[in-house]
Amino acid sequence: MIAIIDYEMGNLRSVQKAFEAVGHSAVVTRDPKVIDRASRVVLPGVGAFGDCMANLNRFGLVEPICQSIARGKPFLGICLGLQVLFTESEEFGVHQGLNILGGKVKKFPCPSQQSASLKIPHMGWNTIHIKTPTPLLQGIQSDTHVYFVHSYYVEPSDPTVVCTETRYGISFVSSVWRDNIFAAQFHPEKSQRVGLQILRNFGVWH
Repeated sequence: MIAIIDYEMGNLRSVQKAFEAVGHSAVVTRDPKVIDRASRVVLPGVGAFGDCMANLNRFGLVEPICQSIARGKPFLGICLGLQVLFTESEEFGVHQGLNILGGKVKKFPCPSQQSASLKIPHMGWNTIHIKTPTPLLQGIQSDTHVYFVHSYYVEPSDPTVVCTETRYGISFVSSVWRDNIFAAQFHPEKSQRVGLQILRNFGVWH
């Protein structure tokens, strides 16, 4: 069973339905016992970094998340669920993250006159360039399109965790992979065939 962590932020039902569409059982929960029993854990999210961390602490979810990862359980972070894995974010001040991966969350630079057509937030379809092949991207070609909605991006301190990069004015890290962690800035549940393939791969990843 896949546990989708509910901390009152994000399109949880969409993620659950996407897993069900590819034949994987998933439950939306904030019960630490359910998270502990789950074979895999997903942390989705949309919204502000500081609010996310506040809710994770308020619902007592930080320890279950960290324990799941430490035990080697397959873990998927989506959008904000990617960002909070890092040390800190500069979104509306400096906020501390889970510090499971070293690095910072930074805001996209303001568009220049040369790139005035690039709006912030970065919203819509864009390509991912695969830097490090991973089982989660099996069956997916480099430079394929996925769906993004974000104004901030991660800057890992360890370049070896970078899985894919995407160009939007600057080249930014669009997914990371380390051991049992895969986390994406884009939304697999909104990325149609490609996104469903990632979720299908996650359901059998070990």
